[in-house]
Amino acid sequence: MLAAESNDERKAAANGPGRDAAQAWKLIAGPVEPFLQAASQRLIAQVQAFDQEIANYAAYALTGQGKQIRPVLVALSGGASGQLNDKHITAAVIIEMVHLATLVHDDVIDEAGIRRNRPTLAAQWGNEISVLLGDCLFAHALILAASFPTTEVCRAVSAATNTVCAGEIIQTKRRRNFQFTQAEYFKVLEMKTGELFGLSCDQGAFVSGSTPEVRADLRRYGLALGTAYQIYDDCIDLFGSETTEGKSLGTDLAKGKLTLPMLLLLERATDAEKAQVQEMILNWQPAHFEPVIALLRRYETLNASRETITLFLRQARKCLENLPETESRAALLNVTHFLAQQTGALGVSSSQG
Repeated sequence: MLAAESNDERKAAANGPGRDAAQAWKLIAGPVEPFLQAASQRLIAQVQAFDQEIANYAAYALTGQGKQIRPVLVALSGGASGQLNDKHITAAVIIEMVHLATLVHDDVIDEAGIRRNRPTLAAQWGNEISVLLGDCLFAHALILAASFPTTEVCRAVSAATNTVCAGEIIQTKRRRNFQFTQAEYFKVLEMKTGELFGLSCDQGAFVSGSTPEVRADLRRYGLALGTAYQIYDDCIDLFGSETTEGKSLGTDLAKGKLTLPMLLLLERATDAEKAQVQEMILNWQPAHFEPVIALLRRYETLNASRETITLFLRQARKCLENLPETESRAALLNVTHFLAQQTGALGVSSSQG
């Protein structure tokens, strides 16, 4: 698919698992660490807004943050087009709360038992409480958005939340649908994951008073980055390690979700193999996992998926070309290189090349 990778991309891929991913991310997020700490503290403080009887559920959900990618994007996008202020922190809290609400619901849908090295909310307290708690988080995010003096933030957050949920519905409807195309898959990823990345970048720029042109560029950057990130996350579900990732893996296959590696396999396999794979997916058993993984490796679907991630990361970088050359812009570029490095490291310890 690609004639050659850039020097930066080859270097990123070559770093592999021998490099400390946490340290690499810290180099990107470090300059905005005070902002992230303030956003995290304010997020946790939102627990006080919930009824006392459900506060412990809310606290469990709101303390389950990971790399804080979306707050990082709010801060960097805001810094790339102006000065950060308290409103950026509120915007980051709103978007992170929406994201955490989607994770609560995702874990119910996927029947996942572990996320970020601890039991999911559903595993702890059941699906009913989890679904309703996710709804509460969505609603509270909109309350915060409505606190801005303009309706722009509330409108943008509401629209993005609608898009994210619609993407999840579409993906659910496409389970075990062997006519599902790559174009449809990429559109779902843009809706599910790209949308909140794009919202983070757009709102960071909006609060800084950026022009519509800068906002549009940053939003497109976020959409492309988020799509690349979700392809990477889908690959983790097949080629990753639960110990390393700290969450349940193999849930996509168990639920019949056709992610990019599976779509590539169905394109490349023989008719007999394709029929076998379809039969295993339609009548899924845990014992089917290894035979499917063996076929995925035989047809080099991870390498092909990496190439697709590279294409989306290039799109993201191109969206930054018209921005002023600031430290924040450089950091946004480095986010794409970080993801390229993580993608290059994925599966290196396995037999997949």
